[in-house]
Amino acid sequence: MTDYADSYASSEYAGAAIHAAMSAKDEQRHLVAYAPLVKRIARQLNSQVSGAIGREDMEQIGLMGLLEALRRYGAPDAGFASYAGLRVRGAILDELRRQDWRPRAVRQDSHKMRDAVRALTRKLGREPNDKEAAEALGIGQDEWRQFLLDDVAEELLSFDDVLQEAADRAHGAPGPEEQFMVRRSLEQALNALSEREQRVIQMIYEFELSYKEIAAVLDLSDARVCQLNKSALAKMKAALAQA
Repeated sequence: MTDYADSYASSEYAGAAIHAAMSAKDEQRHLVAYAPLVKRIARQLNSQVSGAIGREDMEQIGLMGLLEALRRYGAPDAGFASYAGLRVRGAILDELRRQDWRPRAVRQDSHKMRDAVRALTRKLGREPNDKEAAEALGIGQDEWRQFLLDDVAEELLSFDDVLQEAADRAHGAPGPEEQFMVRRSLEQALNALSEREQRVIQMIYEFELSYKEIAAVLDLSDARVCQLNKSALAKMKAALAQA
């Protein structure tokens, strides 16, 4: 996970340099070369937001994010994939925000369910399992799992905002000391996680796996992967805010 923090920080600072404009032919060549990265990210996000935007549409939006990344970064090198991945994800998530993909009534219901789960947690003195939470809310297991997917998607958006803000600060003052601080902050945020949470974050952000794929690798349910992701994001956000 330390290697991931290093590659993220170094790629962000590499992108801060001023590069000569690429030719249209070179841009097209690099777009084709990195198209699989866009497809993986679109597939991952599509599984996490219940198909709010079609996968093909996500890929088109992601390609625009990739083109922007190429024009800001310059000719790709070993650090470009990490930089481009963040830009592609950001482009798709911006479009999800613009479309207000969760209707107001759904968001209100989500807040009520979240409050009910917190109350149950206080009552039990621990986090309820899937069956206990679903029974307390009077819903089925499938509906509970869908709630977890939607709830984590909200957390995912806000965490990407934190990462984007860190990247923007890096671009504003790209010096060795600033680079060290960004890397150190990311390392501290990652180290605040349990081993399993680290693996989940790595699979999501470094390997762009979907929840179903992660669940299969770790022998967990989709809902449990969602819970681990949400817990990890909350810890990382808190650590980055304090850095």
